Amino acid sequence: MRAAVMRNSQLVVDTVPDPKPGEGEVLVKTLACGICGSDLHALKHADKMVEVARETGAPFLLDLKRDVVMGHEFCAEVVEYGANTGGPARPGDRVVSMPVLFRGGRIEGVGYSNEAPGGYGELMTLSAALVLPVPNGLATEHAALTEPMAVGLHAVNKARLEPVDAPLVIGCGPVGLAVIAALKLKGVEPIVAADFSPLRRGLAEKMGAHVVVDPRERAAFAVFAEATNMRPAVVFECVGVPGLLHQIMREAPVGARVVIVGVCMEDDVIKPMLGINKELAVQFVLGYSPEEFAQTLQDIAEGRIDVAPTITGRVGIGGVPGAFEALGKPDAHAKILVEPGRPSS
Repeated sequence: MRAAVMRNSQLVVDTVPDPKPGEGEVLVKTLACGICGSDLHALKHADKMVEVARETGAPFLLDLKRDVVMGHEFCAEVVEYGANTGGPARPGDRVVSMPVLFRGGRIEGVGYSNEAPGGYGELMTLSAALVLPVPNGLATEHAALTEPMAVGLHAVNKARLEPVDAPLVIGCGPVGLAVIAALKLKGVEPIVAADFSPLRRGLAEKMGAHVVVDPRERAAFAVFAEATNMRPAVVFECVGVPGLLHQIMREAPVGARVVIVGVCMEDDVIKPMLGINKELAVQFVLGYSPEEFAQTLQDIAEGRIDVAPTITGRVGIGGVPGAFEALGKPDAHAKILVEPGRPSS
């Protein structure tokens, strides 16, 4: 199959072996796959990702000397099931799935595995038990965004907001937009969001933010205090770059809760006394539960989450390396979809 491959810390377009479904697995054809910011980080810092996986006992590891086909935000079409396997979808049906493959007593992260190629290729193997049929009428490109939107729902659930709390979202890329959508869905008001990019501030408003701020013009926490009448702050860090957590801890009000949603793959430094003196609470989050994933699919299908504004570009497999470069410029795009059936320019 044709795929965009991470090879020697570079993205190359090449032909790689077709995956074969084993027992308990289903072979699918990729229809659309979002490019995640985590993939941009992984291309540069895959060695650190592997190091931390070893330190934390993560169940799957990468061999960086071998090819990796990334892509974990996808909608696909069922091709065939492995031996002695069935599922809720038939060949030709569209499905989404948590990007996890159970194989040989191991857990493989689809798109972060040498054995389980992701959606930057034409074909994938998925765990049959995890696939969810796409509801009739839901556009393929919208179904593909179930995964990133589920990240936002999980982060908001983990925040355990009380009625008196008010949220401040730092960073309005795809992760921040997912958090804003989840906050809106829960009826939280007001939602304050900060980003340097005019494009992303505009998208934040479309997704449900009540107040947006350009940090170059006004301090985000000052605007937050005015907009919320100094209600208790729950800060969602949705960028994932070194130094930002320290900055938030320095500027956050006393008693704030900080939820780390952005994926920073580099070493970082904070000053614990900032958190001690202010009695800050810091919560790291990862992924979502199967229930949150399924709920997000339904929320998108039934129009409670409108993901259409977040899609700002589409490429074929040949356009993936260029799309990675374009996503490095936050004023240009939010979410670019890889559509393997699309001719590459």
